[in-house]
Amino acid sequence: MKRSILFDTETTGLDPKKGDRVIEIAALELIDDLPTGEHFRVLIHPERDIPEEATKVHGFTLADLEGKPRFHEIADEFLTFIGQDEMIAHNARFDFGFLNAELERAGRPVLSLDRMVDTLDIARERYPGLPNSLDALCRRFSIDLSARTTHNALLDCRLLAEVYLELMGGRQRGLGLMVEDGGGGPAAYSYERVIGRTPRPIVPSPEELAAHSRFLEKLKEPIWFA
Repeated sequence: MKRSILFDTETTGLDPKKGDRVIEIAALELIDDLPTGEHFRVLIHPERDIPEEATKVHGFTLADLEGKPRFHEIADEFLTFIGQDEMIAHNARFDFGFLNAELERAGRPVLSLDRMVDTLDIARERYPGLPNSLDALCRRFSIDLSARTTHNALLDCRLLAEVYLELMGGRQRGLGLMVEDGGGGPAAYSYERVIGRTPRPIVPSPEELAAHSRFLEKLKEPIWFA
């Protein structure tokens, strides 16, 4: 049984080295790549202003965060929730950079990059030359985006959990080779049917097909043309 943590942050800006701070953390527990329903979510007072351009992205103003805890007040609870398991995020280096800046400021141990799983890297490897933002991946996998009017960390986590599952091969679980106790017998396939599974055919848009064609033109001596 593999436990992992899928997470997202919202911030006051783009660079923690320039004083930008975390204002929201959301994290979902996954067991064998499936959400368990256990989650962690907290709004955080950044101890600084929130620029208007950042508010346009996530919808939070400083007034929304008055009375919310500071990061150092929730750091231990967050660290307890994530444990030592791998951590999954879209453009994970951004989120790791912010969390480690906050953890260091709070005098807590920083997160090892060995734990990092970046779904953006996975998507780029699987779909080279195509748009691989969270929105683009949701559209590719026919995942409902209607509730995503601003960047909400918990909603983004739930969308990313569906995207991550598709990137890992979909909801098919329990397909494996099993031999009856005592050994010696032939191996048999076992498949656990997932109720409510809806096929999600991937139909690239004309723009995506054009981008893919441009990418292929850059390859030197591809083996499929040999």
